[in-house]
Amino acid sequence: MAKEPVIVTDHLTKSYGKSRGIVDLDLRVDSGDFFGFIGPNGAGKSTTIRTLLGLIAPTSGSARVLGYDIVSEKEKILQKAGYLPSEIHFYSGMKVRDVLKFSADLRKCDCGKTADELCFRLDLDPSRKVDDLSLGNRKKVGIVCAVQHHPELLILDEPTSGLDPLIQKEFFTILREENEKGSTIFFSSHILSEVQTYCRSAALIKDGKILLSDKVGNLEQTGTKKVTIAGAFRMEKITGLSGVTITDQEDAEAGASEPCDGSRAVGKEPGQKLSFLYQGDIRSLLTVLSGEGLTDVTISEPSLEEIFMHYYES
Repeated sequence: MAKEPVIVTDHLTKSYGKSRGIVDLDLRVDSGDFFGFIGPNGAGKSTTIRTLLGLIAPTSGSARVLGYDIVSEKEKILQKAGYLPSEIHFYSGMKVRDVLKFSADLRKCDCGKTADELCFRLDLDPSRKVDDLSLGNRKKVGIVCAVQHHPELLILDEPTSGLDPLIQKEFFTILREENEKGSTIFFSSHILSEVQTYCRSAALIKDGKILLSDKVGNLEQTGTKKVTIAGAFRMEKITGLSGVTITDQEDAEAGASEPCDGSRAVGKEPGQKLSFLYQGDIRSLLTVLSGEGLTDVTISEPSLEEIFMHYYES
């Protein structure tokens, strides 16, 4: 018998009037998944997370987290989930070890041994006062609070902001270990490479609406190609093809729209370059490119980041 999804929403909406919230979110996160929730700043990631945890009330729609309704049973969700907010605040005057014990006591758990281990791995001094901590060290305290009781569901909002690269790597190692023990991981990010590297599933949110949601492997298999051309070319010939999205341009505007002779293409303008995503008939693309004065053509698979940037910018 299949397990109930850990997170499932039905037209979940949170409206702030004229301010952007979330609109008609239909989202499913299966038990044991490692799920990336991607979007630019202001897309609705934090609003979604706070609504799922019952910290703010939805305007309409519904959702269940760990089998509990987010409105009538939010205390049960908070008891079983681990949560790292994007902004960390602590009671003034407390030491790190006091904050960690306070968090564990709220869940009636003895997490001392796990907390000590996590502090060591994250290079966090538990004897320091929280008022004296940098942003990165405050984020580490929040991570330990969220992870130390080995929750069924870990919800992490922009968890790597403020962490140096070595700590980021150790942090994701910790998440993988928790996931292997049975925890479902759900984290928001605007760093697409993190999602491509660590997640099995992902959803893209923009302007409060989910645009894509699927297994990462399926999202990468879109049939889209990344094409990079160098030499002399006419922009209108490229952009006239159906399925072209310009992703990177170097000096393409400077004379590129004018026909160029072969000598210019070969020797005089070697730096003229254009990269674009193409989703269409490859034969049509090659026919157009063969009529241009190109010195180099590369056709490859785009990264997940490049695919999603198309949705970011469109």
